[in-house]
Amino acid sequence: MTKRHVRLPVEAEEGLQAFLEDVDRRLGDPEEDTCEVVTETLVDLFGDRDAYDRWQAGEDVSPAERVRLQGYDPCNATLESEYYAEKDEDAFQESKYLQWLWRQFDATPMADNVEFALRFRRMLAKHLFADCGENCRFFKGISMTYGHNIEVGDNVVVHDDVHLDDRGKLTVGDRVSISDGVHIYSHDHDIVDQTEVTNYHTVVEDDVRLTYDAVVQAGCRVGENAVVGSRAVVQDDIPAHHIAVGTPAKSVKVKPGWESVARPVEEDHDRGKDERRIDYELPDDLEQFDEFGRDLQPPDRPDATADADDD
Repeated sequence: MTKRHVRLPVEAEEGLQAFLEDVDRRLGDPEEDTCEVVTETLVDLFGDRDAYDRWQAGEDVSPAERVRLQGYDPCNATLESEYYAEKDEDAFQESKYLQWLWRQFDATPMADNVEFALRFRRMLAKHLFADCGENCRFFKGISMTYGHNIEVGDNVVVHDDVHLDDRGKLTVGDRVSISDGVHIYSHDHDIVDQTEVTNYHTVVEDDVRLTYDAVVQAGCRVGENAVVGSRAVVQDDIPAHHIAVGTPAKSVKVKPGWESVARPVEEDHDRGKDERRIDYELPDDLEQFDEFGRDLQPPDRPDATADADDD
């Protein structure tokens, strides 16, 4: 094996454990206000307690200080996913606060202290995700849509700058390795009207390895023990035990030793995307807007609008 155990000095370990237990306890306490917990945690991690206390006491602070201090509070922040009309509003309100803590933690000096950061994110993931198994390792720069539609198994490793899109639903099995720069999607846009969104359940099964810069498109299933090569784009399901490379990703061989239980490489990949579609309804009183303002009527179909009106 290429890894070894690393331990912090005793005094540092005691301080880390006390901090993690305190934040974990407060986030799990229904009597605590999550916004307040997140705000105070960030204030202390950024070393801004003195300025924050002066501001809370009504003392004068500069406009720049006020903006900075207000920014620790997730109630004063907006996220891109906040604009998504079909989201579960109740679930999002809680996950937004926790996601803000996750994102802002990455900007603190402690985010580069690997032992501290891995344990902090693992603790936070148990509050943020729909489910998070044991002994997971989450590195720096991981982004997500909501967080509350993500299920992660045991002993999962997610490396730097990974995007976990859970606008639909994302399930990651046990012992999965997700390399730097991987993007996994669970929503797709209509080819003509990109404001029309379809959500899916994307599945990465046990023991999968997604290598550097790979993309898994919405609704795909990557089968057990499969490997997706660097910068491959998964558009269809990848069979268990297969090695898939390219754009679009295609199986090139079965992992050595798994030939007896794997499908032949020559068989076409399954396309189970339609079965994993997640339907949703929008509120009747929703005030929708098109941020692009484009004319979407194709020139070869001048009657398209009329046809739609007739329906």
